[in-house]
Amino acid sequence: MRARAIQRTVRQSARKMRLVMDQIRGARVPEAYAVLRFSKKLAAKQIHKVLKSAVANAEQQARRQNAAFDPDGLRVAYAVVNEGPTLKRFTAAAMGRATPILKRTSHVEIHVAGEAAPAPKPPPPKAPAARPETTAREAGGKKPAAARQSKTGTRTKARTTKNGSD
Repeated sequence: MRARAIQRTVRQSARKMRLVMDQIRGARVPEAYAVLRFSKKLAAKQIHKVLKSAVANAEQQARRQNAAFDPDGLRVAYAVVNEGPTLKRFTAAAMGRATPILKRTSHVEIHVAGEAAPAPKPPPPKAPAARPETTAREAGGKKPAAARQSKTGTRTKARTTKNGSD
């Protein structure tokens, strides 16, 4: 089960919010709540709201499908912060000039997904039958000349310097 929540035009720069978002990406929901609750960053409060909304959306979806729902079994599957529209303002500067102020906004998007049951591991491959004949390498000899060639099938050339000596 997957659910998502998006909050648009949050009045904080995307760069600052990404610092917090990187901490919860891929984490289980209870762990993400704990990280956000004890974070000193202002962005943690907004991200917590979006995560809470995504979990509520997952619960609503499970209710509609008459499926069992466990919020502790959810993971933050996808979490991004994109830039939103920038509010452009001006402030007074010396000698009658104006300097710009950019008030940045951001869009927060979080997807939560239920943990899927791990797929059963395939049985290990059977060991190949032992070969009775021995190769030249096993007998202690050198590799044949054909085996010493590179993967492309051509022999490697020795490098020379500009004056022609090795």
